[in-house]
This record gives sequence, C-alpha cells and structure tokens, in this order.
Amino acid sequence: MNWRRGIVLALVVVLQMSACVRSDEPANAVSSSAAADLEAMLQTFRKEFVAISPGSSGFPAQYTFGPDASAAELRVSVGNSFEVSKLEMYQSLYEAVTGNNPSRWKGTRNSVEQVTGDDAIAFCQKVTELMRMSELIDADQVVRLPTEIEWEYFARAGTTTRFSFGDEAQAAGDIAPIATLLDPYAWHTGNAAGNDPAVGVLKPNPWGLYDIHGYLWEICADDWTESLKEVADKSTASDRSKELSRVIVMRGGSWKDKYSLLESSSRKPFQRVTGRDDAIGFRCVISR
Repeated sequence: MNWRRGIVLALVVVLQMSACVRSDEPANAVSSSAAADLEAMLQTFRKEFVAISPGSSGFPAQYTFGPDASAAELRVSVGNSFEVSKLEMYQSLYEAVTGNNPSRWKGTRNSVEQVTGDDAIAFCQKVTELMRMSELIDADQVVRLPTEIEWEYFARAGTTTRFSFGDEAQAAGDIAPIATLLDPYAWHTGNAAGNDPAVGVLKPNPWGLYDIHGYLWEICADDWTESLKEVADKSTASDRSKELSRVIVMRGGSWKDKYSLLESSSRKPFQRVTGRDDAIGFRCVISR
C-alpha cells in the first residue's frame, strides 16, 4: 500500500467514526476492512464510466437541445471530452464515501435517493479527493455533476427522437399508464412496483448508459431557467467558481412519473438546499 492509499485508509477511519461503527468491533479491523472495501468500490466505480468525445469517435459535435429537433436556434456544441457513469449513483458507494445513506428504499446497488443538490455536490467533491489519492483519476480531473447540455447529449446518444430508442412509448393497444415500448428501458408509473430495484437492470441507451429514462430524476450542475434559449446560449462547461442559485435543474423523469415525462428533453426545477424525494438522485461525470 503506497502513501496515497494510506491517506485513503485514514480518511476511511474518519468516515467510519462519523458513521458510528459498532464499538465492540476492533478499530483496526474495522478501518482496514473498510479501507479495502472502499478501495474496491472506487475501482469498480472507475470502470463504470463511458468516455464521451464530442466531434470524434462517432460522437456528434453538436445536437439540438430540447424537444424540437428542427429548432436551429437551439443547436448547441458540446465542447470538451468527458466521461459519464453508466449508472446512477448507488447506495453502497455513497454511504462508504459520506458515512450516510438517506435513501428510503435501501439496497446496496439501488440508486441513492432523498439527496439534496448540496449532498450530491459534496459527494462529488469527496469522491474526487479519494480517487485522486488512489490514483484512479489524474490530479487535474474532477468528479462532478453533469451540465444540463451534457446530460441531454449523453441521454440522446446521437438520436433526435423523443426517447433514445424512438418516438413512441406505447404500443398499439396500450392504455395509460401502460407503455410497453418504454418498459424495457425505464421504470415509470406503468411498471414500477413501488420500491427501487438495483441500478442497470433494464436496457441501456445506445451509448451504454442505464436508467437514463425514469428510475430517478437526476440532478444537474446548472441553475434552473425556463428558457431553453438561455440554456443553449450559455457555456457547456460548468463554471465551478460560480455559486449555484437555490433552484437548479433535474432531468430524465422517475418511477413516480407517467411515461410522457421520461423523454430525453424532460426537465424540472429542483430546490438545491431543501429538495429531497425518493424519486431524485444523481449521476456523475469525470472531466478536467
């Protein structure tokens, strides 16, 4: 174990203390086991990212933001390359990093929910430090929330249809909330059982990203505006020096929503500080 991994071990001890580990368990056994577990989780997490290179390797440099593919004024350039997790953030890693699991529907590989925007941002900051120390990312790389433009870009995965698999959610004969064409890809009111499944159970979009439609609304790193033109006009990269407003963006729909709210362009405002719900979570990206 090199010195960086030793620092990870020290951080894990602090996390375990804050999580109130059982007092009858030897501290050295707890810390060493927790460090090994966290290291393994971080390595797995790192392997779950998909590289996105706008303008090369089959990834389009631009796309039309929003529901109208013919809206020339909403044509946006995505910018620099980044990586996106193929899965929504799941509870085992969130709890190992933060020492807390606020989720209503518990399960190690279930998506973490009932997080605020600040919770998601704090997780990204902590996991960035841990992954740098474990040399899983470079010193100039960060784990962060996606921008709204990035989110719709990787959700669409090169498509211009309402969903990443086509325009229709319902097959002939479906009566709302049933949407059998959407069912293989998303949890929504027509097929959700009322408790969260594991991440990645259903089919991914064309770029290998799971639960893009439905399951949980995903928090993004942008202030909310109703104007799609304002979103299209601003920089595609997060301005990390700018403090977010109290109302930010979430995307993608959830298991509590009818199928029409699960389109690639679906978006809603979210209270960054106070907003919590068991239908809201997040997905991470890695960038420089």
